[in-house]
Order: sequence, then structure tokens, then C-alpha cells
Amino acid sequence: MNAMMLSDYDVFLFHEGSLQQAYQFMGSHVRKDSRGTYTEFCVWAPNARSVSLAGSFNDWKSAGYELQKWNREGLWAVRVDGDLTGETYKYEITTLSGERKLKSDPYGFASEKRPQTASIVYELEGFQWSDEEWLEKRSGSSIYDKPMFIYEVHAGTWKKKDGKFLSYKELARELIPYVKEHGFTHIELLPVTEHPFDRSWGYQSTGYYSPTSRYGEPHELMGFIDECHRNDIGVILDWVPGHFCKDAHGLYQFDGSFAYEYGEERDRENYTWGTANFDLGKGEVRSFLISNARFWMEMYHIDGFRIDAVANIIYWANQGQQSPNEGAIGFLKKLNQAVFEYDSSILMIAEDSTDWPQVTSPVHYGGLGFNYKWNMGWMNDVLDYMETPPEKRKDVHSLMTFSLLYAFSENYVLPFSHDEVVHGKKSLLDKMPGDYWQKFAQYRLLLGFMCAHPGKKLLFMGSELAPFSEWKDLEELDWHLMNYDFHHKFNSYFKDLVHLYKGAEALYELDHQSGGFEWIDVNNSEQQIFSFIRRGKKENDHLVVICNFSPIVYHGYKVGVPHADSYREIWNSDAGKYGGSDQVNPAPLSVHHETYHGKAGSVVMTIPPYGAVYLKPDYGRGE
Repeated sequence: MNAMMLSDYDVFLFHEGSLQQAYQFMGSHVRKDSRGTYTEFCVWAPNARSVSLAGSFNDWKSAGYELQKWNREGLWAVRVDGDLTGETYKYEITTLSGERKLKSDPYGFASEKRPQTASIVYELEGFQWSDEEWLEKRSGSSIYDKPMFIYEVHAGTWKKKDGKFLSYKELARELIPYVKEHGFTHIELLPVTEHPFDRSWGYQSTGYYSPTSRYGEPHELMGFIDECHRNDIGVILDWVPGHFCKDAHGLYQFDGSFAYEYGEERDRENYTWGTANFDLGKGEVRSFLISNARFWMEMYHIDGFRIDAVANIIYWANQGQQSPNEGAIGFLKKLNQAVFEYDSSILMIAEDSTDWPQVTSPVHYGGLGFNYKWNMGWMNDVLDYMETPPEKRKDVHSLMTFSLLYAFSENYVLPFSHDEVVHGKKSLLDKMPGDYWQKFAQYRLLLGFMCAHPGKKLLFMGSELAPFSEWKDLEELDWHLMNYDFHHKFNSYFKDLVHLYKGAEALYELDHQSGGFEWIDVNNSEQQIFSFIRRGKKENDHLVVICNFSPIVYHGYKVGVPHADSYREIWNSDAGKYGGSDQVNPAPLSVHHETYHGKAGSVVMTIPPYGAVYLKPDYGRGE
């Protein structure tokens, strides 16, 4: 034990819940000293009677490979002569009741490919990173006034090769150019921590420090991330610090006791998902998870985390939104503080369906400390509105306006995620009412409205192809759709829309400030037309946005606009090249200098059916 990279202060911080780099001594490590090369193992098993090491290097016979208990709080360690890199292993734990358990390493850096479950001794050092320019640019800028359009990806079903998963290397070759072509700024990976069951999509993990071996080795994931950065694409990990799966080789009842999870059944059991909730008030669990976040940032250069199921963390399980879990809330605050102390440019995005206040306010101002939150209310309201038959939309008009009452209370991401296109909810395209043409027109309109609404953006993979089918989580995306005219045109529409969004400062610079948005006409429920202004930082930099959620064409429609000499239509979702009816405004729209809709002037224009139109002001041309 004397050789452990561990001080008494580290041990104190580990048990207290503040150690941020526990992975430097926990798990397996190949080291050298004056006596030669050896491999060291360290595990926390507070209520074990004994712990031994079994693996491929000792024919899975643990005799003679007993770990020594280092302190009364339950740290165990052993030193094995030689370099065991590549060897598989587990801990054989004897519980207080005499039961013997074989457990994979909670801090293991690599794992066998399922259905095998052993950990692998793996040397993370040695990968040659080449993303210095990206990291420097990231640390020197703020995302708040930059465009952000996230592509949410399940690596196993984006594309397959001969029915098999693409490797991290193949994803780098194929996914990155695709993402770049479509203009996305970030890839958000559904959980890639090791997990036993494919159809959990990674949300039920057994190896928090181990990238899933389904797609290759850890260095190959590093290569994927490095290549993303070289192409100016950020990488966000979907991360699950609230609960874990109960498979026998994992964290559940790790040493025969509830070490990582709550002791009380009603707090421990997550009946919805069949998982166990982490005891987030326990020091060793906090160190495990906070160190895990640091690990992904430091060792894998991750740009951010989407924290899953925050509602399940801030409220006690099985008690509804009635009883805040103060220990778990304290963990979230500590987590966010630790992350931003390490790197203030990291994205910490809360997937939170509650109305908990100040989720994206700093901890020192009384907030939870995230810097972004998914706007689940916006997503639900907008999709409810879109699924309403057009003739009845006037009765639910407020679904489209309510979000602007709170849009600047938090820093929001507008998500159309995987959760909205599975389990019988239908694809985004198929949620749209009407015939074939109407579905595509409304889907174009929906994404045009999304890009103009304050907040950063997220879209689940495949939605850019406009599939009629839900996400099929055992098959690749419906790539054959690109052989069909309307789908091909929609894909072109989406690419052009994202590139326009990224080039129009008014659509993102003031996303989180009320000065970046102003209604023109919020009350036109009869015609189902919404008109508003998005503003950028520069004086007079603005766009006028008009969205018509009815199937009716309006000619000679008057809209109030800010002062300018004329306006140009720079975007129309009804353009013929995108499959629309081509009710466009090709000529400049002269401004009539009269007060209308409370604005200094007005323009008269054509409003397309199920159409989103963006107008840009021109100055100095005269009327």
C-alpha cells in the first residue's frame, strides 16, 4: 500500500465527498518504481469481509491475490508484480454474510464486450491529442452569444455496416463529415459508458469510467472526439448520475451492502426504470461521480454533459414533486462548482422537467449551478399545438406564446430529442396533421419557428431526413428516404436553415436576454399567425419573423415593422425548391412609414400557407 498515489488528505477528501480525481488511485494502474513494473488495484468496499483479485492473469483463481484493507472506511488495495495491461479482472468480494460476489471495477477504464462483463487493465495515457486550437478557442469564448445546434446521436443506430455497429473509427470517418455538412455545432452522444443491455440506450450503466466496448477501445473514442474538435464540432456526453442498473456484476449491493445506493427501499428503488438510485448524500458516491465528470473532461476532452433525469435527483424518489432531496441538491451544486472550477467553458445541461427555480443560476446566487436547461415546457406545448387540427388551433393559441413569459428566466436549449420519437409518440413529421404535402409543410414550419425562437437548439438524429417512422432502436436510420423527392428536398431545407441560423446573429446573440425578442402581433389567433422580432447586439440588427400555422395563403397582408427603408425576404419555408407552393416575396418590401402593430412602419406581403418567413431590413435605399 505504500506505493499508492494517495495521501491522507486524498483519503479524507474521498470519504468526505470532495475528491475530484479519485480515478488517479482507484481502479487499476500500471506503475513503476525502483523495484520494477507492477499493477496496483484499489477498490472501495466498506462492508466486505474480504476482497480478492481474480482475472485472466491468475486463471480466475483469487487465492494469493487478496487485497489488504487500508482503512476502516473500506478502501482495499493490492500490488501485483508485472505489467497486466490487457488482462481482464474482477473483484471477488466476500460479504459479511459469507456470500461471494464477482464484481467488475467501478473505476475500470475498459470493459469486455457484452455479454462478457469483466474489467480490463487499460493504459489511458499515450493518446496523441491534436485539438489544442479547439480547446483554446473554447476556453476563450462564451457560448451564450454563439449559435448552438446540437445533433443528438445514438451511436449504435445512426448507421450500421453489414448489420453491425460502426466503430468509433468508422463513426469518425462517416458521422463527422455528415454533421459538418448539416451545420450542427455539437454532437450529443446518448450514454457511451459501459452498459449490458443495448435497448437501455446506455442509460443503465455498469461502467462509468469505461467507454462501451461495443464500438472499440478507449483510445479510439479519444480519436473520435479529437477528430470532432479538428472539425470545429463540440462533443457532449449524455450522463446519468442519478441511478444505475442492478445487474449482478455492477454497483448494486457492491459488497453485500447498499454502498452506492440508498439503504431505504422507497428511496433506493427506481420502479419506472428498474434501477437503483445513487445515494447522492454519501461522500464516497459524490467523489465517485464528481471525479467521473472530471475524468471525462480531463482524459477525453469532453465539451459538456447533458445530465439525465434531474427531476429524479432533486426530488425524493417515489414521493412526487413534494419532497426535495437536500442531499442530492447539494451534490448537484457541488458537481457544477467542481466542473466550472476546472473549466468554465464546459456545458452543463440539465434535462429537467420541473419548475424548480434558478436551475441555470450560479450556486453563489442560490442556483443549482447549471449553465443550460432543456425547455421541456416549450417542447410539450409546441408539439401539442402542432398535433391540434388546424381548424382548432385558435382555441389553443396560448400554447405557442406561453414560453415567452419565462423564456429568459433560465438559459434554455429547445429540444426535439429521442424521447419524442419513440414508444408510440410518432416521428416529428408524422405528428403533423393533414395529407402528405401538409405534413411536410408543417414540419418545415415547425423547424423554422424553432430556429427563430429564443434558445439554443437540439434535434435527434434522423429527424433531418423527415422519416414517417419512429426511431427504431435496433436498426439504422432510414437512409433510403434520400431517394424520395420530398425527403431529399426537406433535407436540403434543413441544411440551408441551419446554415442561415448560424449566419444570422439576431437569431442567437441575445438568446438569453429579453431585449433579443419582441412580439409584433401576439394575438392573431383567428388566422393562426405569429409575428415577432429577433434582435442582435449591433444597432438595428434584427429580423422580422412571420409564422402562419394555417393552410391559407394571405396576399396583401400588412405587418408592422421597425424603421427601415425596405425589407428583403431571406427565408421562406414554402419555397418551391423545398417542396412548398412557392408563395414567396421575391422583390424588396417597401416600408410604409405609418404606425402599425405599434411599430414605426409596415410592409405588405404574401404570407405562405403553413409557412415561416424571415425578413431582413435594408437601409439607405429609399422607399
